[in-house]
Amino acid sequence: MITEQATLDVKPGREAEFERAFAEAKAIIASMPGFQSLELHRCIETPSRYLLLVSWERLEDHTDGFRKSPEYEEWRRLLHHFYDPFPTVEHFSLVARA
Repeated sequence: MITEQATLDVKPGREAEFERAFAEAKAIIASMPGFQSLELHRCIETPSRYLLLVSWERLEDHTDGFRKSPEYEEWRRLLHHFYDPFPTVEHFSLVARA
């Protein structure tokens, strides 16, 4: 399993609109092969910042399966116009858990 991590800086004042769009978009990603789970957290200190964590079976499920799919185009249409700057996405493998 791998974890995709993205810090999403939403344009200030558009948080509620982003959260409504995300509620629709999460069904898109959840339908993809290899998807395991998703969490969206809102920052307490910077309320226009969100942390997105997505668990995938394999890295390729995200980078090839989702990112190169027609479903990704709909995800992008719903969400990408909210970000400033555009987020950096990184992938992590679990080392330890308590």
